[in-house]
Order: sequence, then structure tokens, then C-alpha cells
Amino acid sequence: MNTQHTIIEYAKKTIAEEASAIANLEKLIDEEFSNAVETIHNSKGRVIITGIGKSAIIATKIVATMNSTGTPAVFMHAADAIHGDLGNILEDDIVICISKSGNTPEIKVLIPLIKNFKNPIIGITANKTSFLGQEADYVLHAYVEKEACPNNLAPTTSTTVQLVMGDALAVCLLNLQGFSSRDFAKYHPGGALGKKLYLRVSDITAQNQKPEVSPESDINTVIVEMTEKRLGATAVTQNGSVLGIITDGDLRRMLTKGVPSFNELTAKDIMSPNPKSISNDAMAIDALEKLEENSITQLISEENGKYAGLIHIHDLMREGIL
Repeated sequence: MNTQHTIIEYAKKTIAEEASAIANLEKLIDEEFSNAVETIHNSKGRVIITGIGKSAIIATKIVATMNSTGTPAVFMHAADAIHGDLGNILEDDIVICISKSGNTPEIKVLIPLIKNFKNPIIGITANKTSFLGQEADYVLHAYVEKEACPNNLAPTTSTTVQLVMGDALAVCLLNLQGFSSRDFAKYHPGGALGKKLYLRVSDITAQNQKPEVSPESDINTVIVEMTEKRLGATAVTQNGSVLGIITDGDLRRMLTKGVPSFNELTAKDIMSPNPKSISNDAMAIDALEKLEENSITQLISEENGKYAGLIHIHDLMREGIL
């Protein structure tokens, strides 16, 4: 038997079966789903998501997705709930219970307790005629014909469908709330994605030294300034305004020209006038685009028409923008 071939076939079969179940899920989205979304959207409280076993693990992921997209959510394990964690549920909260069968003992105990609090219950289950299906205020039908597991036992297809149903809820709520990329950045300030959305040029230039020479500065002064400030370039300024830029490349090119009076050169003799610049208030991602468009590694930053600093492509790499 070709073991590699068998492995590949098992993998493809698993993916095909789960993809089919997800495709079928689209047919099950109805007014019940829409009403559940609107109930969450109009609520003043949070979403409490609970489950047992693998469904509990899926619940934690849906909680994370909702929290990151503007819908406050809290995970509550169904087993812990009946041993004290019911205190997590506040008056205006909505509870989502996830259970493939809808008939697990913990769910059967938990649902009546939640109903006593009069909190709306949304059930995500493969079995609409189950205890959960009958008792929930809204039922999201996460039906699966069979698990991808060859024994039809291990939660595989069912948990995938539950996860997709949770994503559908989160995305619908995101759209209803008008949740923007800038809102997303508020909840992801430490990640590379968040930095692309909120990091400004000024955040970077504030951390850098500010290499600067006058037009009459001699070549030795220029080299020392570039060496000490460690940005591979220096701005040439007069009264705060940028006249040009001198980069390591400019110095090397000047040397290859074999200028006889090299030591007598000044900054204005070497500089590249009218360098590419960007506002200090611009987004860092815009600085990256400008660097790439012009095939350069340094960019002058200006504030109110005055020199504010230098930004290097290595700064963007360090911040995870590139």
C-alpha cells in the first residue's frame, strides 16, 4: 500500500466533506438567524457564549472574534456555569449555547437556569428537535450529515460548521455596527496589522535621532553626522527648511567620480536637492508605499513645512509594517 497516497486521499476526503457541510450551511441561514443578529445588535449587554467539550473550544474562538470586531463577548463553560459561573450573566446579556446534539446533560441543566434569569438564548445546534432546539429563543441550525471522522464520532465537521456559524454572526454584527478598519486597530494595537492602521510617521521619527547639516557644512562634518545618527543619511537644512538630502550612496558616488578637491566639498555640493518627503502626521504605511514607489530607503519627514526627521525602511521593518 502506498502510505503517502493514502494520507493524501484521507486529507482530501476530510476537506471535501467539511467544505460540503459549510456549503450546505448557507441554505440554513434564514429569518431566525437574522432575528438573532438583530437581537444581539439591539442589546445593551454582552454576549455570553457557552458549550461543553469541543463546542466549548469553538465558543472561545467565537468570543475572541466578537471581541476583536466590536461585540463584547464572554466565554462561560457550561459545566462551570452550574457550579457558580452563572454569576457571569448580567441582566441585559444574551446567551449563545453551542451543542451539536443539543441534549447533553450540562445543557439540559443550564438552559432552565438561564431562562429563570429571562436572558434571551440563542442555540447553535445540529438538531433542531433537541432540548436546546426546543428551548432556545432563536435556533441557528448548524446541521451536519456526518463527521469527517471515519467512525463518525470525533467532532470534526460539526465543530467546523459551528465555527463558521459564529463567524457569520460576528461579521453580520460588524457590518451592522459600521465597524471600520480604524476601529479594528483599536483592539489590535500590538500586532503588525494594527500598526499598519494606526502607526504614524511621527511615532517613528520621535524614536530616531535627527541628522541635520547646513549647506556650508564640510564633508567631514557630513560624514560624522551620518555616522553618529545611524540612519544612513542626513538632511541639509537652512532655517528649518529642507534643501536636500545626503545618503551613503551619494558619498560613494562622489568618491567614484574622483573629485580632486574632495576634502573641500560642502554639503550643498553633494546633496540631492528636493528630496522625497512625507508629512510627519502621515500613516507609516503611506511612508512605506512612497519608499517603494521611488525605490529609496530614506524619506524626509516634515511638519508645517519644516524638517521633522528621517524615516528609514529599516524602521518599518522593525515595526512589522514590511
